[in-house]
Amino acid sequence: MYNAVGQINREQLVERFAPMVKRIACHLMARLPASVLLDDLVQNGMLGLLDAIGRFEVGVGAQFEAYAVQRVRGAMLDSLRENDWLPRSLRRSCRLIEATITQLQQQTGRAPTEKELADALDMTLADYQKMLQSARGHQLVYLEDLISEEGEDFLERHQVEENSDPAQLFEDESTRQALVKAIADLPEREKLMMALYYEQDLNLREIGEVMGVSESRVCQLHSQAVMRLRTRLAGAVDKKRKKIDKNG
Repeated sequence: MYNAVGQINREQLVERFAPMVKRIACHLMARLPASVLLDDLVQNGMLGLLDAIGRFEVGVGAQFEAYAVQRVRGAMLDSLRENDWLPRSLRRSCRLIEATITQLQQQTGRAPTEKELADALDMTLADYQKMLQSARGHQLVYLEDLISEEGEDFLERHQVEENSDPAQLFEDESTRQALVKAIADLPEREKLMMALYYEQDLNLREIGEVMGVSESRVCQLHSQAVMRLRTRLAGAVDKKRKKIDKNG
């Protein structure tokens, strides 16, 4: 990947790693609302790739691909932070579904079906699934889950500083155990979908091919699985928030 004078060949690096940029974008799409366009993510990711090529120092001990992945993903998330891409009305809808999941689960002692949830929400199954489709981008843990219900800056979830990363919640052993148990209790199709996405690193289209369903259906299953897991993790999140409050 060097030219005749020993410099990094930018064009060859761009050509080689462009598919990686698109794969990262496709994988992120399941965590983003439908209003976010794949092409926009790819475009910003390519800017991140060019930035990585310009900044990378040969011989510092890091492999370029690992460095580029970090810069590409960071560029995509930076672009998302600049836009209010998850409306508060959508969060209210997600909270309503979560409350209904909790209520039905307490009544029946099992995970409610989509039809049961649609009936409880007084809507058709098609409308409920459309709501799930719109809820793409709902996350397991938001920063405000750990801090407060007042500040509603959803994009804070993507902060990369170590002291403001919601993912730190899962460093707690009890929380990890609660999450493992919650995933094990998911309906089989949702459990398979989560395994393919998070363990096998497949994107929505690839998961759809494995499961024999459409990409939009995979998106619905992902949204619903996340909501089920959030209801199960509510106790762990509450304990973490109280710990944060106590430590001031």
